[in-house]
Amino acid sequence: MAKRAHHTEDSTQQLKEDLHHLTQTIEELVSATADDSRSNIKELRNRAEKRLKETRDRLEDRGERFYGEARDSVEQQVDAVDRYVHDNTWTSIGIGAALGVVVGMLIGRR
Repeated sequence: MAKRAHHTEDSTQQLKEDLHHLTQTIEELVSATADDSRSNIKELRNRAEKRLKETRDRLEDRGERFYGEARDSVEQQVDAVDRYVHDNTWTSIGIGAALGVVVGMLIGRR
């Protein structure tokens, strides 16, 4: 659990750094357009495009990795519940029946 929290902190920090670099480059591009130096604008535009592509690629990679981790976690939890239900069939039936009664009573009050 602590490993996942540390991984999330690292990812959050990397995202902040990526966005900071991208913002900085865009601000430089905006400033460069004020003095209308064509070579300067072209160079800054190329840098902005490069950083934008790098940031987009990293965000896509992180999104895919987070999706995979979430999917694996959900699969593990489903397997654990399935094992519990199979190992404790009557307890599971009792819990299900009790929840059904509670939900039925709540619905009946309306």
